[in-house]
Amino acid sequence: MNKAELSEKIAQKVGISKVQAEGALDALVDITTDALTQGGEVVLTGFGTFSARKRKGREGINPRNVSQKITIPSVVVAKFKAGKNLKEALKGKS
Repeated sequence: MNKAELSEKIAQKVGISKVQAEGALDALVDITTDALTQGGEVVLTGFGTFSARKRKGREGINPRNVSQKITIPSVVVAKFKAGKNLKEALKGKS
């Protein structure tokens, strides 16, 4: 499902216009992004938690020249941990 399909589903479920649903979805993305860039986290109870984690730098191997070592710098990445309700909903889906 892409963003347009998601906003259409939200509009149908809540009973608002598609434009309003797109605005709400854009606001959610912006607020989540802002919170993560400031080092915080966004908790949607039952659904999951979005957080920013620092991945340590490490030494890797150059794929073009396997005898050459390269340094991979540390980087901040987004992380999502599924909540209880989401985990329970997915358990029966095999």
